[in-house]
Amino acid sequence: MARLVILGAGESGVGTAILGLKKGFEVFVSDKGRIKEKYKNVLEHIGIDWEEEKHSKHRILNADVVMKSPGIPDTAALIVEIKEKGIPVLSEIEFVSKYTDAMIIGITGSNGKTTTTMLTHHILVEEGLNVGMAGNIGDSFAKMVAEYNHDFYVLEISSFQLDGIVDFRPHIAILTNITPDHLDRYAYKFENYVASKFRIAENQTKDDFFIYDADDEVIVEWLAKNPVKSRLMPFSLKTQLEQGAFVKSDKIVIKTNNEILEMMTSSLALEGKHNLKNTMAASTAAKLLGIRKETIRASIANFQGAEHRLEKVLKIQHVQYINDSKATNVNATYYALDSMSAPTVWIAGGVDKGNDYKELMPLVREKVKAIICLGNDNSKIVDAFGNVVDLMVETYAMEEAVKVAYKIAERGDTVLLSPACASFDLFENYEDRGRQFKEAIKNL
Repeated sequence: MARLVILGAGESGVGTAILGLKKGFEVFVSDKGRIKEKYKNVLEHIGIDWEEEKHSKHRILNADVVMKSPGIPDTAALIVEIKEKGIPVLSEIEFVSKYTDAMIIGITGSNGKTTTTMLTHHILVEEGLNVGMAGNIGDSFAKMVAEYNHDFYVLEISSFQLDGIVDFRPHIAILTNITPDHLDRYAYKFENYVASKFRIAENQTKDDFFIYDADDEVIVEWLAKNPVKSRLMPFSLKTQLEQGAFVKSDKIVIKTNNEILEMMTSSLALEGKHNLKNTMAASTAAKLLGIRKETIRASIANFQGAEHRLEKVLKIQHVQYINDSKATNVNATYYALDSMSAPTVWIAGGVDKGNDYKELMPLVREKVKAIICLGNDNSKIVDAFGNVVDLMVETYAMEEAVKVAYKIAERGDTVLLSPACASFDLFENYEDRGRQFKEAIKNL
């Protein structure tokens, strides 16, 4: 019996344990930290051997295959040792893809991938297809494959997951954009991160499709030097294209295989230029899958966006509060500020991932009346914008930040939580940060 060792007992780890057991592996799960109660209960229930708060080498180095959590870097001493012994170390999506014949639509990028994944899934559901949505969103891909028999999967895939692939091949790959993010994991070399994102297309063939943002110089330059085998389907807000998606006056035009789909931009349920791009990417994928035009049009008009992504929370005394906690990097916050039409009280800060705030400067000058810093170390934000805005306040808890925003904001203003940073200094994750924000607003 082959031995599968899983490092990390989060959503992907426990999902892989369920699938591994079903496929006849002897499974062992090891987590360096504490395992959440809900995951422990699952492991206990299905009778899987596990350990927490340690990695016992003698129980790991005898593996036939190792699946590691995307949170564990390749440079970790244990991973290096496992690889030196010739044991394959895979990511969850690589391990799982061998056990499904479903058609895969894989979506990656620095920003916009959650919305694009949800919208693509929504269109396929509206068409009545048997489709699952997994990856960085909802249940793990492994758990889905273990428990369902879907014909299609729409997967949100991070660069960390792509780092551990060998044969993984989505029929349709979407690359929403590439901006500096997670550089701490890529030796602070942007090109390493770019190469990682492009791995989504490395196993594709001429029968597959690669949908990408043709306005993104990083993507276009990389493609010119490193061509992919799949058929290119660009989307653009700036250029009219022979093949792919673009905007002409007030219409989205999608050209695929000699077919044309046109949709009014005014019919989109989601606001902002970046959502126009997300919609183009999702609609192009749907068109390539032969989804009917009327389904695509109806779906983009009735779609509900992702939680914690430019989510309108409440209006209090004519002040709109918006939760964009999922903006964990500068580029995501750029999109958020760009879509603001009212004077904005901006709540920002957290764990800085090597951020460069320069690109936000014109938007901050134009739109932001006050900045509320929320983090253990706010020095970079203070240095960047201290001379640009009239008012800057440092806070160290969400409740405090929201109370300050309430005092500062005047009739017609917007209060925007769009941190541009990771959340781990004061919160469990960006969801926890977003929920605390919403809770604090309701308690005003």
